[in-house]
Amino acid sequence: MADAEARSALVASAVAKNRRRLLPLLVLGYLFNNIDRSSVGIAALQMNSAIGLSASQFGWGAGILFVSYCVLEVPSNMLMYRFGARRWFARIMITWGLAAASTAFVVGPYSFYLVRLLLGAFESGFFPGVIWYLSIWFPARSRTRALAWFMAATPLSSLIGNPLSACLLELDGLGGLAGWQWMFLLEGLPACLLGLLCFVLLADKPPNASWLTPGEREALLKELAREEHKNVKKDVWPAIKDVRVMMLTGIVFAFTTGSFGIGIWLPLILKTHNISDIEVGWLSAVPYLFVSVGMLLWAGLVDRKGYKIYNLVAALMLGAVGLALSAVLPSLLATLTCLTLALVGTISARTILYTMPQSFLTGAAAAGGIAFINSVGAFGAFVGPYMVGSLKEATGSFHAGMNGMAMMLVVAAVIAGRMREVP
Repeated sequence: MADAEARSALVASAVAKNRRRLLPLLVLGYLFNNIDRSSVGIAALQMNSAIGLSASQFGWGAGILFVSYCVLEVPSNMLMYRFGARRWFARIMITWGLAAASTAFVVGPYSFYLVRLLLGAFESGFFPGVIWYLSIWFPARSRTRALAWFMAATPLSSLIGNPLSACLLELDGLGGLAGWQWMFLLEGLPACLLGLLCFVLLADKPPNASWLTPGEREALLKELAREEHKNVKKDVWPAIKDVRVMMLTGIVFAFTTGSFGIGIWLPLILKTHNISDIEVGWLSAVPYLFVSVGMLLWAGLVDRKGYKIYNLVAALMLGAVGLALSAVLPSLLATLTCLTLALVGTISARTILYTMPQSFLTGAAAAGGIAFINSVGAFGAFVGPYMVGSLKEATGSFHAGMNGMAMMLVVAAVIAGRMREVP
């Protein structure tokens, strides 16, 4: 009994140290990843007219990032598995930071498309790489909360990034550059510094962790090994063919369509209520404050109580209801409230889902399988912005786009509900 308590204390100490060492840097990286990817929605307030982008061209450019991103996700994650997360995360951050900053110099739709394609190519592998990376540092009972803290960067990027981006627009004319150009430069370059810090501060695997004592390393590795299931898959191709991977991929596609469809267009949706650019920046951050708190509380509940499938279904349905109601309740307050509920649901669903593949995948299969789920599913980040933009041009309002995304989330909830029937 005493030995078991001592081992448990060593594991808890190792987890606490890993949390302090790994999560701040990874959260900061993902924070700027989201800002560099989605601040284009704020830039659109000035940029679209400055370089002559229509609604559909902007929607296409905002989403086309995910074409190169999806194509290169699995190769990037396999290279990370081969060369080590420390080097690969550094490479990813430095190159995406340079690409994001170069968006300041686009002059029309085609250069906009090219830079967004490059940004997607360079950042591919970061998110699924971190999901896999956390799974080799945190036991299952603490993994959902660790993942939630990492994913908190998504709502925090809008909570911080949208007001920051709106304020940077006010630099318009400084040094001969437009406000939207300063925004891309000042938000893109910090990722390069974070990449250098990753190279210096991270370790590839627990045995290489200088911040853990020998006893903590041994106890953590034994705990992680004990959690592996007998029928776990270790090779990439069998993992990709697993029906559970296919089902999770479809669910990711649906909630990514919803979260990015809202995130990219939220500033322009709010602008229809005749408010200033600064007001748009601050108000578009409000939903993400509630999303941050809601997602962390929901993750803690899942870690304590379990029932991942039921919680995933509930999160997806909350997202669907929020989107559907936003299309029928016209006031500014109602729109913000409904879209906040939708974002709480879709982003919480993401946190819950990405703890599930590790229960039946390990090693290269986990790295490749998670990347496959994210690469195909993340194509929804192209579909969402483009669908909303196209339907806005066709109908004159955002209502059709909101309803379309709500229907996709309902289908995803049905798929999630059937996950327990899959062996």
